[in-house]
Amino acid sequence: MQGVERACRLTKVERLEHLVASHTKPWRDSTNEERLDGENGLLLTPTIDHLFDKGFISFENKGDLIVSPVADRASLLRMGIKSDGKENVGEFSEGQRAFLEYHRENVLSMSKRS
Repeated sequence: MQGVERACRLTKVERLEHLVASHTKPWRDSTNEERLDGENGLLLTPTIDHLFDKGFISFENKGDLIVSPVADRASLLRMGIKSDGKENVGEFSEGQRAFLEYHRENVLSMSKRS
């Protein structure tokens, strides 16, 4: 997967050895084409990847952080996430927005039902 990201949107870490290539639409739910689509990926630090993958955080199309209501606020703070949801990581491309919509509807929502 050749991505369009160069750093973790939240932590701003740029060193590739500290980043994980994370699928926005999970691998198990993606077609072969979607799995290789660079728009279906974010570079994230491992902690942020965990939160994103488990549905504890997501992003609006314009980059506003979404924090799941079931996420433990104290833990988020220890991981460097402000749980007030007022953080903006920058707008996403049109292709990324389509995959983020899937993430918000299917991954973040699953966390809400936990």
